[in-house]
Amino acid sequence: MALLKVKFNQKKRVKLAQGLWLMNWFSVFAGIVVFSMGLFLKIELRKRSDVMDNSESHFVPNSLILVGILACAFNAFAGKICYDSLDPAKFVKWKPLVKVYLLSCSLFIIFTFFVALFCFLMRGSLESTLAQGLKNGMKFYRDTDTPGRCFMKKTIDLLQMEFKCCGNNGFRDWFEIQWISNRYLDFSSKEVKDRIKSNVDGRYLVDGVPFSCCNPSSPRPCIQYQVSNNSAHYSYDYQTEELNLWNRGCREALLKYYGGIMNSMGVFVLFVWLFELSIMIGLRLLHTSLESITNPEDPECESEGWVLEKSLKDTFKSTLENLKSMGKLNQVDASAEGEGAKTQAVTTVS
Repeated sequence: MALLKVKFNQKKRVKLAQGLWLMNWFSVFAGIVVFSMGLFLKIELRKRSDVMDNSESHFVPNSLILVGILACAFNAFAGKICYDSLDPAKFVKWKPLVKVYLLSCSLFIIFTFFVALFCFLMRGSLESTLAQGLKNGMKFYRDTDTPGRCFMKKTIDLLQMEFKCCGNNGFRDWFEIQWISNRYLDFSSKEVKDRIKSNVDGRYLVDGVPFSCCNPSSPRPCIQYQVSNNSAHYSYDYQTEELNLWNRGCREALLKYYGGIMNSMGVFVLFVWLFELSIMIGLRLLHTSLESITNPEDPECESEGWVLEKSLKDTFKSTLENLKSMGKLNQVDASAEGEGAKTQAVTTVS
């Protein structure tokens, strides 16, 4: 029994073709939107590439760009088919291509579905990329004279001010690295010498943070240095005082920002996937209804359209049988070639 079998007359066929034509051109517009979203996400990721460890995060925007291009191409082509199908005589030239197109469209729909899933699942990969990238970037905060790294201070300062964050996981991350360049340290000072000597790696570590960690909304002047020293500030308790620094780490802030963008894009791509699926089903019904016209000279006659000629179970079984038969044919060909080679070798020897 055919799956989704529907009876059509000329009026229904024309309405279906017109509806599919409109839906295809709407999908072309949706493809342009998906392409633009992928381009936007790629640009946004490139802005923060200095604090990202690798380029794996660009898989999603590249996939979105590809989906957008394919959606425009597939639906523009399908729109032409639907337009010509209004006249059965014009549709004849498309008959050999429709099956190939539907198969290609099925693969495209599967790819679109996986791209939508990747939009939701890339959060874990993006989190590790940001964590390592921010950690490496913070190490070069002080190297304003190092070629290729002289911009890192500006990049991280702008990042912390824009996203209202501090450090990788929090402001305490700055306590573990030397973020003040040696050129600004007075090595004749006993305090500087003691701090460097007290550290195994010979680094100048302080319980302070860059100015970009300060929250301008705080009523108290920024406590940027000696953050954990209660006696260094009036009426201050490190354990209970509400610090006027950004408490949120930049990894969390960036992850929330990019995660929100990719989740929204994932929802839109899922909508496009459902729309493309409905177009493919409609085009299949139109194709089979036009093919099953008993009298091509009478376009007003009734016909039947279906999505699958057999039920899902029967279609699955026949597909498996075809695959098995193809495998057996390959084995027979290989054995025949082997026997032919042996026969030839025996003949040569004799």
